[in-house]
Amino acid sequence: MAYKTLETDLSDQILTVTLNRPDRLNAFTPTMRRELVELFDDVDSNDEVRVVVVTGAGRGFCAGADLAGGGETFDDSESAKIEEHRDGGGLVSLRIFQCLKPVIAAINGPAVGVGITMTLPMDIRLASENAKMGFVFARRGIVPEACSGWFLPRVVGISQAMEWVATGRVFPAREALEAGLVSRVLPPDELLPAARELAGEIAENTSAVSVALSRQMMWRMLGAQHPMEAHRIDSQAIYSMGASADAREGVTSFLEKRPAAFPLNVSRDMPGFFPWWDEPEF
Repeated sequence: MAYKTLETDLSDQILTVTLNRPDRLNAFTPTMRRELVELFDDVDSNDEVRVVVVTGAGRGFCAGADLAGGGETFDDSESAKIEEHRDGGGLVSLRIFQCLKPVIAAINGPAVGVGITMTLPMDIRLASENAKMGFVFARRGIVPEACSGWFLPRVVGISQAMEWVATGRVFPAREALEAGLVSRVLPPDELLPAARELAGEIAENTSAVSVALSRQMMWRMLGAQHPMEAHRIDSQAIYSMGASADAREGVTSFLEKRPAAFPLNVSRDMPGFFPWWDEPEF
């Protein structure tokens, strides 16, 4: 599929997605929002994609919402009632949250506003030494969006989350590393190779269905009230996967000391109990 604001490259089962508005530091627009949602719809249905890597073109990752519209940039009162309005960043975050494939952010430069909140439902965040991040909403007279009120405290804790949100300051990649927002900080020319190496380790060595289940089991247990909720899902998942062709291949390949060739595909072989949750309505 051709996109106006994204570039895509699929090789070795890794889909590299590049936010591609470099003249505007890849600022977020309604078109980019729509195309990201469509892209992740395609990702889930394409068994050739095992891992997604998201990065930015040029010197930025994403400078946040495009402010070319001036002071009315965030005013949607003419087109929607308050009870009907859907935050565009939230639509992207929710779609990434629902994704069946692991998603790696390779944050190559400035990532502020929605440029950083959209990465929160991604599974792993790597950053360039040149990256700067900021939850700058209060400095623009608005509030955090893209479901970041749910994601950010779970990633870095409530105290760090509130410090960044209340001050709205921009901070360097090293601070993000110390707080756990990113897992590694790398020289600029090593960032994308490191992201692809990590993606390749997933694609080459693991069961696609196992990873898809594990991703949802981890994320959805963040809101669980008791470990019994995890135990119920763990029990169904290990029962289903234990009897699967992937489990037989995983054990046999280990005993035979050879690479595994897992036969199951996410598009058609998810177990019968999946999905086990009810999606809340807006």
